Amino acid sequence: MAPMVSVVDLHKRYGDHEVLKGVSLDVAAGEKVAIIGPSGAGKSTLLRCINYLERPQQGHVYLDGELVGERCRNGSFQPMSERELARIRAEIGMVFQRFNLFPHLTALENVAIGPYRVLGRPKAEAERLALALLEKVGLGAKAHAFPEKLSGGQQQRVAIARALAMRPKVMLFDEATSALDPELIGEVLQVMRQLAAEGMTMLIVTHEMQFAEDVADRVIFMDDGMIVEAGEPHIMFRAPLQERTRSFLRTVLER
Repeated sequence: MAPMVSVVDLHKRYGDHEVLKGVSLDVAAGEKVAIIGPSGAGKSTLLRCINYLERPQQGHVYLDGELVGERCRNGSFQPMSERELARIRAEIGMVFQRFNLFPHLTALENVAIGPYRVLGRPKAEAERLALALLEKVGLGAKAHAFPEKLSGGQQQRVAIARALAMRPKVMLFDEATSALDPELIGEVLQVMRQLAAEGMTMLIVTHEMQFAEDVADRVIFMDDGMIVEAGEPHIMFRAPLQERTRSFLRTVLER
């Protein structure tokens, strides 16, 4: 069976600065992978390249066996059309550090807009789905509230519901709790735990080490644009093989 996500020799540069230096990674359907590492390691860039919000200079990304962002014709890789890219990108849910909700739309409208505008679902159907997802993340009572009336944690849960509304094959979480006050982090992590328990394929860039240990099937440590080490959480957090991993974990776990 093909991996749900396959990243092959990914390179990404900004000018002379190489952010990803040949990253390769397979993620099985239903697998939860936590990506940890210092700031500037390339973690967020990796997620953004997986759904082609950033276009890598080298390497390939596959979603459920299908190329993302490009087509192979006569042995040559050519960029996908924007329409093709939008279709496949709709199958990749992404939750950012910032919530990026439309401020002029209610929570319900923020969640329903994707199925309605992108997937072409009838408006009533899209709104029924949106309400069910808001209830799933504990915000059914806030369906008609505008983002400015919601806490940061509530806005992030709306953002998760919005991503789920597209029925994605994989969810990417880019430090989804890093912009939240400490007391609001738990409510977002609880929703992520629920998704993990339901079998959603997830790649999670996070600084929440206990969460990573509890939820992930595999933990990847990145530094300087490369995967330094990967393994099961109990090994990565208790007996990592690489000194760079040990040094990083000593620093973050002592805080």
